[in-house]
Formats: sequence, structure tokens, C-alpha cells
Amino acid sequence: MVIGLGIDIMEVERIESRISNNNGFVELVFSDDEIAYCESQKNKFEHYAARFAAKEAFFKALGTGWAAGTLFNEIEVVHTETGKPQFKFYGDTLITINAMQTGNISLSLTHIKTVASAVVIIEK
Repeated sequence: MVIGLGIDIMEVERIESRISNNNGFVELVFSDDEIAYCESQKNKFEHYAARFAAKEAFFKALGTGWAAGTLFNEIEVVHTETGKPQFKFYGDTLITINAMQTGNISLSLTHIKTVASAVVIIEK
């Protein structure tokens, strides 16, 4: 049974601007592995924007907004061997999400030069 659905769209230019300010935004929002992945990509800001949209869509699907006990950089977008995106949780965020007893979490990402989008479905 679907218990949550979230969608988010992000302007790539907006993320590029935030990252270019060098004000700690990258470290606050993204895990070390996400940073390494995005920095290795040709159009890195599209990948950052997609990951940001994924995290926003996740919180919308939870129905909580940015939930207490969670940190953006403890929610990581990873890929399976076949390239399917999925979430990996760490630290206090893992504990908080486990306590919510969510079931399967599906994630879909897309991005082009100007925008990135993500859809999250949470089942129980």
C-alpha cells in the first residue's frame, strides 16, 4: 500500500549558485560519496540538483517536511549495479527513518541542462 508520494523539481542554476558561494552548502546537504560522484560527472550541477530534488521529494512523501532527527547529508542517493537510484540512510537519520517503519521506498530521477526532478513513493 502506498503511504506517501513526493515530487520535487529544482532549477540547476539555483543549485549551481548555492554551491558556487562556497558557504558550506555542499557539505550540509550532500554526503561525501555524493559530492565525489557529482564532481566526477560532466554536468555536475545537474546531478547535484537531482539529488537535492530527491531529498526534498523524500520529505514530502514522508508527509513531515524536514523531519526532526534527520540531516540532509545523512540521506544519500546511490545507484544499484543496474543504475537504479535508491536511498541510503546514515546516523541519526537512519534511526529516525527506521522508527517510522517505512516500507519500500522507490525513487526516480531525471535531469536536463536547466532542471532536475525526482519522484519518491513510500509503501508499507
